[in-house]
Amino acid sequence: MTAESNVLPLKTVRAELLERLQEPVVYDLAIVGGGATGLGTALDAAARGLKVVLLESHDFAKGTSSRATKLVHGGVRYLAQGNISLVREALHERTTLLRNAPHLARPLAFVMPSYKLWETPFYGVGLKMYDGLAGSAGLGSTEFLGRMDTMRLLPTVQGEGLKGGVKYWDGQFDDARLALALARTAALRGALLVNYCAVTSLTYADGKVNGLVCEDTQTQRRFEIKARCVVNAAGVWVDALRERDGLALGRPVKPMVAPSQGVHIVVDREFLPSDHALMVPKTTDGRVLFAVPWLGKVILGTTDSPKNRLDYEPEAMQKEVAFILGESARYLRRAPQVSDVRSIWAGLRPLVKHQDDDAGNTKKISREHTVLVSRSGLVTVTGGKWTTYRAMAEDVLQHCMDAHLLPKIAGGVTVHLPVVGADIARPMREGMNDPQGLHSYGSEAGFVASLDGADELLAPGFTEAMVRFAARHEYARTVEDVLARRVRMLFLDARMAAGVAPRVAEILREELEIDPRLDEFLAVAQQYATVPQP
Repeated sequence: MTAESNVLPLKTVRAELLERLQEPVVYDLAIVGGGATGLGTALDAAARGLKVVLLESHDFAKGTSSRATKLVHGGVRYLAQGNISLVREALHERTTLLRNAPHLARPLAFVMPSYKLWETPFYGVGLKMYDGLAGSAGLGSTEFLGRMDTMRLLPTVQGEGLKGGVKYWDGQFDDARLALALARTAALRGALLVNYCAVTSLTYADGKVNGLVCEDTQTQRRFEIKARCVVNAAGVWVDALRERDGLALGRPVKPMVAPSQGVHIVVDREFLPSDHALMVPKTTDGRVLFAVPWLGKVILGTTDSPKNRLDYEPEAMQKEVAFILGESARYLRRAPQVSDVRSIWAGLRPLVKHQDDDAGNTKKISREHTVLVSRSGLVTVTGGKWTTYRAMAEDVLQHCMDAHLLPKIAGGVTVHLPVVGADIARPMREGMNDPQGLHSYGSEAGFVASLDGADELLAPGFTEAMVRFAARHEYARTVEDVLARRVRMLFLDARMAAGVAPRVAEILREELEIDPRLDEFLAVAQQYATVPQP
């Protein structure tokens, strides 16, 4: 659906999705995992005319793909590491994403304050190289700033000892809503996508994967799916399916993922009342710190800590929170306190291990993605980052074709493919710094505003109509689906989200006639609102 299309949004009636899943169809491609990589691959394959099914055990983008720092970037620190090819690819994909999802992504200026005389020229030259790699795809020129200009752009920056700064450009986006847009765009291209449907096993013929068995986690209905190619895109959980594949063939596999936890804290906009983000290139322990304006709040983060437990709701550790607050205090004139935290959330990065990786230092492990094809033909992809999701999808399909699991079909079909809601005529510029409202719906905003409850305001920028739209057209099944990923209230203000949750649950009961899991959401909201103690 293009920006000019008058087609109404595709309905996502659960019973109809499950009936399609029951049909005796042999799919070209079955994808396990509904995060950025799986959804990107589903869209690319469907756009090439392949018959595609995607299964997600929870909600789309429930895991890592909804917990990013919300940046569309080439990777300044990868440039410092000398990984020019990764930076160049990411900068190219940054432009593509901004063009294809202008209602969900926009250019964003960053300011790097300098407290030592050498920092401005040193980092400035590096960022000029960043501009050079971007070429015509650049979003703006890097500028050297004096002390007064730095304080003008970052009104609450720590002024003591400030020498100047550097301003450069990258992008910002809404990760969970982009994931949803990818899912809905793939569905419009004929793909079948089903959330809350867990893959329980793989099926084989003559030692080769020929399908899978899945179960609707809400009704316990089981389905057997046949497919010429199965892609394991389960993020940090890919090793679980790889282990099942290895056991089925009598060939144990070594884990390929070293999970890393990243924590983010959200505070009110008063701590950084600016349309510019603050970037610290090197904290006391060598990490990168961001303070990013987003949807009327400010995101502070992130951390990089090895994590062995693969929880769907990972909890922030006290030392991670203390690190973010402590580092923020070094760069903001008014330091955020524990009492200022509106929401705190953690995500797990699926970093790819290599034999010489230091298991205790995930900062050194590759941020690039990896695609493996097992002896059975199971294709596994993990690693990478949101910015390059589209290129990763093309790489996955190329591996499938090279392994003769899919027919040879030319790629490049998603380079100029706008996602659902893309309003090319009216790209979003400033909306991401305002409380979330209809701007994130793009060309569908008018349709949402026409639904029942458009005038019932549940919270600033959030109406009853948005809940109904989520249930009818956006695959939402639970209170968490709505408040965490269809709108981002849980990530912005967990206490506010808990306050509106009972009304959201009532609306979902009317729309779906199911238990919307209110109590489960309230427990999650309590976790997001609680700062861990020592």
